[in-house]
Amino acid sequence: MGERKKIAVFSMTPLFPDFAMGGGQVQLKKVALHLAELGHRLTILSTQREGSMEPFKWHDNVEIRPVLRFKQPYPEPYFTPIYHIANAMRYMGDAIADADIHYSHDGGLIFPLVYQSKPTVISLRSIIYPETMQAAFLFQGDEWILPSEHTRASYEAAVSPFAPEVSQRMHAVHNGFDWDVFRYQTPADIFDVIPAEIADHPLMLFPHRPDVNKGIYEVLEVARRLVFDMGWEDLRVLVPRWLDAESDQANRAYYDKLRLTINQAGLNETFLFHDWISEALIPEYYSLADVTMCIGHCVETFGNTPFESLGCGTLPIVSRVATYRDLLPDEHINRVDYGDIDGAAAQAHSILSERRRASPATLRYLKSEFSLETMVNRFADLILNAVKKPPLRYRLPQLNDETRYKLAPWCYITQGGGIYHDFRVDCQQNDALIRLVNDNPDGFPGAAAEPAQLQAWLDEGYIAPLIEA
Repeated sequence: MGERKKIAVFSMTPLFPDFAMGGGQVQLKKVALHLAELGHRLTILSTQREGSMEPFKWHDNVEIRPVLRFKQPYPEPYFTPIYHIANAMRYMGDAIADADIHYSHDGGLIFPLVYQSKPTVISLRSIIYPETMQAAFLFQGDEWILPSEHTRASYEAAVSPFAPEVSQRMHAVHNGFDWDVFRYQTPADIFDVIPAEIADHPLMLFPHRPDVNKGIYEVLEVARRLVFDMGWEDLRVLVPRWLDAESDQANRAYYDKLRLTINQAGLNETFLFHDWISEALIPEYYSLADVTMCIGHCVETFGNTPFESLGCGTLPIVSRVATYRDLLPDEHINRVDYGDIDGAAAQAHSILSERRRASPATLRYLKSEFSLETMVNRFADLILNAVKKPPLRYRLPQLNDETRYKLAPWCYITQGGGIYHDFRVDCQQNDALIRLVNDNPDGFPGAAAEPAQLQAWLDEGYIAPLIEA
């Protein structure tokens, strides 16, 4: 089996015995259990919150210690008293000193001095949270795992001009799934959470946390068209209430505004809010539904929901944003441009009318390309074989007329001839830039554009410089 190692793990996000706050924590548990089964010992330090205040175990070799005091709930975890930050550095520093390897699952620990003495692997699970992006620019680890090629390319485009060698430490490792779990399961226990009679209705899922960028108002507009224009008066949209739905002021405001908008749309009978779903019931939840909606503008680093839904047979509709553009071939997923409500409603109407489910070919593709075994083996290889490397050299990039540029990874040219920007959440016509990009697939020289125009494209994030090491 080889040498058994002690691994100190950092998780800024709270962890729980039997449910997860998001897809990143689901993946962490999978990796942790795999390493534990190999005989390695993991100590995971996580942030305290209600329901996760005392130590617990996922496995005899995996202990979770909720000792960190970052601000809850998200966002702005560092908006906390200064001594909580100092204590987090001390707690993690002590755990790392007692370990052979450090693994930082979400990269939120932004202080390289805490991990500078031990081989360190960092996996950034977000590209929108400030603390994660800070960790990217302050990176001094030895291996860097990203959940998708879009995320890897995006961080490389932003960080490598300052530290070109960072590219050699980056690895795209797609999320993997246990397809024996995420398969069609006859709904039974799920009716302890939602009414059994709901199964008599055509069902649309919105299985996301309460972030507007996840697309709840877009789903509301799709539901309005289906109910009032397409004859689906008995449609029901299932929406899980977040853990802090009642206790956190921001979340209360989110749900109050949402319910008011639903009422004004005449859709009170259509939308059903229910308790958050445990990990054990998620496959039944997906299996129960007819269509799953992922049509927001959140810049996902992977996005588990469409994959889990497909595995259970339920077709998702996704917007062409970030990873949703290319992680699955077109024949296996239903896509719309962000904001195309009519297109999303038409696709939902078609799926509901034809009672379509995921095809055998799609299920085979998922099992082939997104297996749990492949993912955890790759994580284990990178974590267990990490060695301490020399510190990365950082420098300010020097841009001139010879510098070449490419379309930024967070942008794409739409079929309509515009450029959609994941972070600006808009589509702009820009014939000059599109022409340069199409004529120069390996990058165009800065001298090919007017200086003011080039600077504007840089400032707005439409292009990224290509810097040699």
